[in-house]
Amino acid sequence: MSIHKPFDPDRPLFSSRCSCGLHASESEHHAAQLRKADVEEDSANFIEASLVKALFPQESRRRAFLKAVGAGGAMSALSGFLPVGSLQAMAQEKAPLEKKDLSIGFIAITCATPLIMADPLGFYKKQGLNVTLNKTAGWALIRDKMLNREHDASHFLSPMPISMSMGLGSDPRQMRVATIQNTNGQAITLANKHKDKRDPKMWKGMKFAVPFEYSMHNFLLRYYVAQAGLDPDKDIQIRVTPPPEMVANLRAGNIDGFLGPDPFNQRAVYDEVGFITILTKDIWDGHPCCAFGTSEEFIKKNPNTFAALYRAVINASTMARNPENRPLIAKVISPQNYLNQPETVVMQVLTGKFADGLGNVQNVPDRIDFNPIPWYSMATWMLTQMQRWGYVKGDVNYKDISEKVFLLTDAKKYMQETNAPITAQAKANTGNPKFRIMGKEFDPATAAAYSKSFAISKS
Repeated sequence: MSIHKPFDPDRPLFSSRCSCGLHASESEHHAAQLRKADVEEDSANFIEASLVKALFPQESRRRAFLKAVGAGGAMSALSGFLPVGSLQAMAQEKAPLEKKDLSIGFIAITCATPLIMADPLGFYKKQGLNVTLNKTAGWALIRDKMLNREHDASHFLSPMPISMSMGLGSDPRQMRVATIQNTNGQAITLANKHKDKRDPKMWKGMKFAVPFEYSMHNFLLRYYVAQAGLDPDKDIQIRVTPPPEMVANLRAGNIDGFLGPDPFNQRAVYDEVGFITILTKDIWDGHPCCAFGTSEEFIKKNPNTFAALYRAVINASTMARNPENRPLIAKVISPQNYLNQPETVVMQVLTGKFADGLGNVQNVPDRIDFNPIPWYSMATWMLTQMQRWGYVKGDVNYKDISEKVFLLTDAKKYMQETNAPITAQAKANTGNPKFRIMGKEFDPATAAAYSKSFAISKS
């Protein structure tokens, strides 16, 4: 509700108070309004200059861009593909929230740690938000609830916002990845009867579970067995299984193994029904897994709310990255309304000191991490694998899709503004770092050739 009163022509111009009742006189009121306008203009100019500098680090290209769009036209040009409104809201943290009561979906896995811990540790409330976390049974339901607008924002598998935006497996709706929720944090777990079959070359005829078709789990399992010479569509069976059901299916003998999220790899060891054969960090160290995001529609309608939500999740991610905080985090996310897992299981995942089911206690501090930066090249790699395995037909505009879905500029800018730790690579890179996956380099600049470079594929 506005605090300003309508102008009253009968009101004396020089009363003891101004028209809004907050200032001693009308002259002070007008002076305050001018100061506010100056602040807002300075903020907008700062955001415009920062965006242009971030997108065009080289001064010559920056000048060429500004010359092309004309004086004052940069913001208009950028708003076509960046959520400029949300960035402006971040620069004005006290802007009123359009919507305070939010419904956010999540799957009960450690990948969602920042999103979950932000509730019991008060990160949402600090931003003025009343968040209801809705535990959801599976990824298809997460997708449907976002498409039906039942959830305002959600925990996603990183490839899901891409597939949803492209209309793969559902009606198209533009989604945006605000942050990566976690890196690493997955494993391939086999049933105990297969302890003599740790070499993937021996997996022909075996049945594996993954949580969703459009998941890093599916793409990494396919990559791993293909590197061992097996065709994932012919030599093994891959079944979509909700993560909470993976251990039960392993125990019942319905599957031989799964590439799934924690804590279920560790839970299989805890229940003595399986063993961890390889962590996914040993396939691709630093790979993305889950993400936090929402629809483009929500961002446009609620830029201040989106900014507040962004701040809450980024701040939670910063806390989660510190190993010293992991024991506390394990304690607050283990209860029934969140993960519903034994605290010792969650602690082993988050600290990286764990029993592997083979009689060893391993110490892998970066078994899971919570680096929130959504690199464009991460999205590009996912697109190459969708193309490789036939989920996408024909040519793909990697750059356009990656930059439309992954909000890299937002994440880096806000992390810098809040002094969140950012690696030297993140500060220096414009969005497309190269990665090495099982010894093979991925350069996003040559994505099309990369997708066709594999001996085993459908493309």
